[in-house]
Amino acid sequence: MEKIKVGIIGSAGYTGGELLRVLVYHPYIEIVFANSISNAGRKVYEVHNDLLGDTDIDFTSDFHSNIDVLFLCVGHGDARKFLENNEVESHVRIIDLSQDYRLGANRGFKDNKFIYGLPELNREDIQSAHYVANPGCFATNIQLALLPLASAGLLPEQIHVTATTGSTGAGQKPTMTSHFSWRSSNLSAYKSFEHQHLQEIAESLNQLQKGFLVDSERSLMDKAAERINFVPLRGAFPRGIFSSIYIDSNLKEEEAYRLYTSYYAVHPFTIVSRVNIDLKQVVNTNKSIIHIKKHGDKLLVLNATDNLLKGASGQAVQNMNLMFGLDERTGLNLKPQGF
Repeated sequence: MEKIKVGIIGSAGYTGGELLRVLVYHPYIEIVFANSISNAGRKVYEVHNDLLGDTDIDFTSDFHSNIDVLFLCVGHGDARKFLENNEVESHVRIIDLSQDYRLGANRGFKDNKFIYGLPELNREDIQSAHYVANPGCFATNIQLALLPLASAGLLPEQIHVTATTGSTGAGQKPTMTSHFSWRSSNLSAYKSFEHQHLQEIAESLNQLQKGFLVDSERSLMDKAAERINFVPLRGAFPRGIFSSIYIDSNLKEEEAYRLYTSYYAVHPFTIVSRVNIDLKQVVNTNKSIIHIKKHGDKLLVLNATDNLLKGASGQAVQNMNLMFGLDERTGLNLKPQGF
């Protein structure tokens, strides 16, 4: 097949760098431009040092529509601004990695609608989509841990989530809580019970389990927080998300395993493990690995995901593969970092 021509906006950040690392070895991709206004004229490997020897392309400030697909790896709010201020020709497909088009009320753009890009939820819609809104990293991890239960209508009134993320989840620009001397040998909570990803999580669960969100005049955030008790933690490691989720459940452990393995049988990147899991199994891969354990009347679900790959750029490539009729695993045979 002919090469798929790709353009990337915001290619100097963490998600842009991960996208480049995947796409330079994708067999059906030609990277036409890697846009970064602040780095225009520099070699990509001068910013993403590990790409030395892998690509010789330059960053550019240029943008044009002589491409097949455009990735938006920009900050929240900036994707919408970019599309409002730049003319993207109608033939170009768009994959947005920001939060701008993830929620149902915000997905409209001109004559098209952004499809929420979680393949394990919306694979068929993604295959025919023109625009895709890539899910958030916490949202991806937590949704994958809960979708099988929602599909069977088994989510209870209260869901309890504690999830720890690496420092790359805060973006490339250094902040007080992301620089090494603060993050190393440290642990802290933030945005407890009010993290923005609660909204997309709740919408997806409600898509499978009708009535999960009570119909009321309250905000989506208030309705989501009423059902999902989410405490995010900052971890002392660069990348990955590890979540611990528990609910009241009448399911036996074996029944839960059958439910999860059946749901994910056709989804190659989400794996159900019979044995306990750890974060290093997924770092540098597009996998999400789930482990289930029953403790009395509580069902414990653990999930490990790489926030920059399955939680961002790897999933964006997975979505692109589906949009262009490729096997969704193409270019994503990535290996974990080991020990």
